[in-house]
Amino acid sequence: MQSFGSLMFTGAVQEMQKARGSADMASRLAERPAPSGLGPDERLFVETRTSFYMATVSETGWPYMQHRGGPRGFLKVLDDRTLGFADYRGNRQYISTGNLTADARVALFLMDYPRQARLKLAGHARIVTDDPALADRLATEGQGRPERCLLIEVAAFDWNCPQFITPRFDADEIAALVGPEIDRLTARIAELEAENARLRAAR
Repeated sequence: MQSFGSLMFTGAVQEMQKARGSADMASRLAERPAPSGLGPDERLFVETRTSFYMATVSETGWPYMQHRGGPRGFLKVLDDRTLGFADYRGNRQYISTGNLTADARVALFLMDYPRQARLKLAGHARIVTDDPALADRLATEGQGRPERCLLIEVAAFDWNCPQFITPRFDADEIAALVGPEIDRLTARIAELEAENARLRAAR
């Protein structure tokens, strides 16, 4: 596995960093030792996402970004360098799939909006269509049989700063936040209705 800076800070990028006064900071990032693999924090973050964005590169050199979503844990950490997920039939344009047959490079962007955290990963993807055991392992309950499986060998990753991430919450996260208060209010309403019924009966 490589350090993210050594992979991404190309000559053109370094020239821009010099021009904008961030070369020293960037060089420190690039010189960090490469991690041996995904650690506990990365594993937990990946496996608790309900969506991510994946970029591929077309044969014309254009990047293409696609959203992938599913229940928590649909993107799996298979080992400290490999991610996997089941790919189901969508709009049948097959842009990402087609791109990967010509260029295996991918970039993944994983967001945690409530906690204002994001994880970037770069790697090489492999399409698997003939491994029933893998399909069973990666399948999402209720979605039927995967059309294919994608395995991603992570080449580098980096945690981004939380600046400019606007907190957003999905339905489950909102329910977890307000659920206890709703339960308390529901119980209080039930108490008041019972008390009102007793007062009416006593009149």
